[in-house]
Formats: sequence, C-alpha cells, structure tokens
Amino acid sequence: MTDSHDIAPESTAARVALWRALHREIDAAPPVLDDAIGLKLLDPPSDWRERGDMNPAFTRPFRASIVARARFIEDLVVSEAQRGVQQYVILGAGLDSFAQRRPDVAKRLTIFEVDRPGPQQWKRNRLVELGYGVPDTLRFVPVDFEAGQSWRDALLREGFDAGKPAVVVSTGVSMYLTREANAATLREVAAFAPGSTFAMTFLWPLAMADADVRPGLEMAEKGARASGTPFISFFRPDEMMALATENGFKTAQHVSAQTLTQRYFAHRSDGLRPPGNAEDLLVATT
Repeated sequence: MTDSHDIAPESTAARVALWRALHREIDAAPPVLDDAIGLKLLDPPSDWRERGDMNPAFTRPFRASIVARARFIEDLVVSEAQRGVQQYVILGAGLDSFAQRRPDVAKRLTIFEVDRPGPQQWKRNRLVELGYGVPDTLRFVPVDFEAGQSWRDALLREGFDAGKPAVVVSTGVSMYLTREANAATLREVAAFAPGSTFAMTFLWPLAMADADVRPGLEMAEKGARASGTPFISFFRPDEMMALATENGFKTAQHVSAQTLTQRYFAHRSDGLRPPGNAEDLLVATT
C-alpha cells in the first residue's frame, strides 16, 4: 500500500470503504451493494476487522445507511445514463468505486471525481498499481477547498460541458459545512444545465435520531469535533427541501430511510435496515 501521511485518504473516507466491505463479508446475502474495491485500494493490516469502529454489532445500522445511500445513488446514476445524461460529478469522491465496479455504465459517462489533491493522487496511484488504470472517461478534479479554489472552475478545466446536463452527488459532506456553504453549493448546482440532478445526504438533528443509533451518532459528532472537523449543519427534511428550492432548484424530493428500507431491505433475512431520522437524501432537479 502506498504510505504517505500527507496524501492518504481521510479517515472518514477509509471508514466508509471498510464498512462497505464489511457489509459484503458479514451481512446476509445478497449484499445491498457489492463493493470490495475500497478495501483493495486501502490494503489495510490483516486485523482491520478488529478495529473498534468495525465492531459488527455497533456498526450495523451505520453500515446499512452507508450501503443504502450508495445503492440509491448508483441506481439514480444508471437511470439518468439510460435517459441520455453523459456527465457524472462526485463531490468529495474519496474512495468511490463506481467507475471500477460498473464499467458497463461508466463507459457511457464522463465521471468527474472532485477531491483534495493529495488523497486524489494517492487514489490514482493505487488504481494504476492494482491494474484498474484511469481511463479517459474518469477525470480526477483536484480542488484545494481550503485555498478557496472553485470546484466548478476546476470541472470546466477538466472538460466538463456546462451546456449539457449532469448528475451531481455529494454524500457525507453537508454536516461539515455551514448552512451558508451548503446553500452556496446548492446555488452552484442549481445553475447547471436544465435536466441536471443533484443528490446529497444530510443529517437530522441528533436529538431526533432513532434511540438505537443516537449514542453512535453522538460519539461520531464528539470524535469529529475532537479531530478538528466538527459537525456544523443539521437539517430537518422540510428545511432541506426548502433550502434547495430557495436556492434555485425546480423540484426537491426527500428520500427517507423508510423509503430506502422498502426499496432495498424489505426481504432480507437478517433484518438489516438503515436507521430512521439519522441520515436522509435530497434529490433536486434543475
């Protein structure tokens, strides 16, 4: 594994990738999302499953939430590609593996992965080392957010066609941004070509989360604060939908954990399901 503290993936991105792999390994078949690519990229020590944040019982609802949102977005991207959309933008891409897992769809899209330069270079190197390569349809878009760089300008430099619609996604990001920064992102995407779709996750206020996951969410919030990346923004669904329409979207839809449960978990033998009132999705269109 490439080893550099300066460019290694952020701990949150690594944790998400490992939870996706853990779902594939320990939850009942069939997996909601079959993804071991992130695990291959990370190549962690053999005892990674013994980490406290990989505890099967404790992480169960969070694993479910992670794979539910990923599967929903994957299905959305596939559907949009089928209707002719050819651009897919992933904000804060981390260890996203759509391009490697779904080459059948990826070959019909130009995928733009937006992320910090260091972790992105690490990922590029690992994809080459593992033999996946970086096809021309996969564009890495390095953006130094702390330096105030514009991700939209960076997209255009990498060949994004502002005159054509796109699917834009952002997962696990909104809680780290101020309300104003979230509104600014919404305004930017709402200005994309007509027919574009934006999907993003948001956290409910912690006090409203299901009792079985509230302690875990509070622990995550405490850890994020201690590491210097505190959770800043929480939204009720009505607030999130209103923020989207106020900032230029024509339509805004709330996709709840209940909806995801009905769609992906209804007939599972292990009772796995994403928790309610924790992390939901906004899907908005231009």
